[in-house]
Amino acid sequence: MDSGIVLHLLNIAYELATLLLTTLGLAVVFGLLGVMNMAHGEFVMLGAYSVVTVQQWGWPLYTAFPVAVAVCGSLGYAVERLLIRPLYQRPFDTLLATWALAMLIRKMVEAVFGKGYRNVESQLGDPVSLLGTQYPAYRLVLVLLAIAMLVALAFWYRRSSAGLRVRAMTGNPVLAQALGIDTRRLASQAFVVGVVMAGAAGVLLAPLVRIEPGIGVDYLLDAFFVLVVGGLGTLGGLAGGVGVIGGSQALASSIGGQTTGYTVVLVLSILFLWLKPDGLFARR
Repeated sequence: MDSGIVLHLLNIAYELATLLLTTLGLAVVFGLLGVMNMAHGEFVMLGAYSVVTVQQWGWPLYTAFPVAVAVCGSLGYAVERLLIRPLYQRPFDTLLATWALAMLIRKMVEAVFGKGYRNVESQLGDPVSLLGTQYPAYRLVLVLLAIAMLVALAFWYRRSSAGLRVRAMTGNPVLAQALGIDTRRLASQAFVVGVVMAGAAGVLLAPLVRIEPGIGVDYLLDAFFVLVVGGLGTLGGLAGGVGVIGGSQALASSIGGQTTGYTVVLVLSILFLWLKPDGLFARR
């Protein structure tokens, strides 16, 4: 196979993996709880700054994972208890509240780290040979990790007792509560899992992106477009949305540039909202 075609396919796979990693957390929160967390991108950003922090401290890069889990998990727990829980039946108020939270987190990060870009210094970008093409090994690892996380989430959702309780809660919360399921506690755990997954995505992407306080906005928009196109509450919708949005953006960007890619994604999302508001694989 021609090396140029292989390189292009690998780049598309990497873009899809990045999109999947940054969407998983919002898929849990928005898809299962119906909460449009406008601070989702800021939790991804906090994960990236966890890597910056441990590097400043002279710690190994892998220690950024427990730091991100601790920061995002504790903050997510407090946010769900104090901000989200009173607003579960008021989606517009929840959207406004989390948007204000996103601005607050962004300003706090600016106060601590400044507005400038940060780069993570690592050897993770060293290339390896694949099908006659040199490609960064870490990008290939990210692709495999994204697939593994999707499979693990599917297994948890379909096979575990916790996944069964979540399905019961999202299907009929009143009946689930009547059967003895603590829906408040379960919703809190799901929210924390979602924001921790967002932080973990930030840790994984930190060595590959320029880190600054505003990066969360792009991740939020891309994740939202994926869920609009794919549909809420199903893993098939998540995978389908990633494929449609990521594939169309990568193809359009390769032909007409990054602006064209964003334009195509925006038009697709508007068409789906207009013609198929439930998405490709909406939960029934």
